[in-house]
Amino acid sequence: MTDLDPFTDLLDYPMYVVTAEADGERAGCLVGFASQCSIRPARFMVWLSRANRTYRVAERAERLAVHLLGRDQDRLARLFGGETGDRTDKFTEVPWHRGPAGSLILDEAPAWFVGRVENRVDGGDHVGFLLAPEAAENLVGDRATLLTLHDAHGITPGHSVD
Repeated sequence: MTDLDPFTDLLDYPMYVVTAEADGERAGCLVGFASQCSIRPARFMVWLSRANRTYRVAERAERLAVHLLGRDQDRLARLFGGETGDRTDKFTEVPWHRGPAGSLILDEAPAWFVGRVENRVDGGDHVGFLLAPEAAENLVGDRATLLTLHDAHGITPGHSVD
């Protein structure tokens, strides 16, 4: 197997917080693997680790909310990336509200969208969730400096990444 690190070490893409709810169970996690993957129709793919509690909730969810974070939102990044929902109810730690179709929207996120899950794709230790956007909001215009992979590099995952 070829090591991809020489290539991926150069990347510095945005980090996201993905939230999900199914059967009354809430979850959210910090995600680095995500991208728009179609223009017409608009589609966005989010990859969730199989080891993550959010993945287990998202498996049953009809919709996911995807949030961008500002570079200064280290506390939110550490909460959603460094704590596991198996031990911590992250939603008691942050202000949030119900969004479209009952989705979980983080009040402090500078931008977010809610997408209906159209498909799930096996990607190995991650599963891709193909989302059809249903609603989006940008609260900061084009002035946001986003949290990136390099900003979040020091966050120890709340779950095992073996």
